Amino acid sequence: MSHINVTINGRQYRMACEEGQEARLLKLAENLEARIGSLRGKFGEIGDARLTVMAALTVCDELLDANGRIRALEEELAALRDVRVVAADRARATQTAVAAALNSAADRIEKTTQVLNRTIGGGVAIG
Repeated sequence: MSHINVTINGRQYRMACEEGQEARLLKLAENLEARIGSLRGKFGEIGDARLTVMAALTVCDELLDANGRIRALEEELAALRDVRVVAADRARATQTAVAAALNSAADRIEKTTQVLNRTIGGGVAIG
């Protein structure tokens, strides 16, 4: 466990975090500090606790919006995967049908060649 000092709303706080997460925690604290500063610029000195709560609510609002967008994108991704599966199945069916048609055509050509060879008789064989 690491410990670092962060500044939020002008106050120092000693925070614990996992090893290697120090920079992230500092960045999070800086982001919250910037939000509080922005709110202070808009609303003036309305109290430290109120500014902190307002900043936390704006973060929660953004988080809810982001989670909604993530859910929508996950649903879109699932739909696209379903479409891909249907398209792959259709491609396999088409490939099978084309192969069957080519085999059928080859069989008809072979039979026609045999008929022609018998008809021509002792002449040069075709195919």
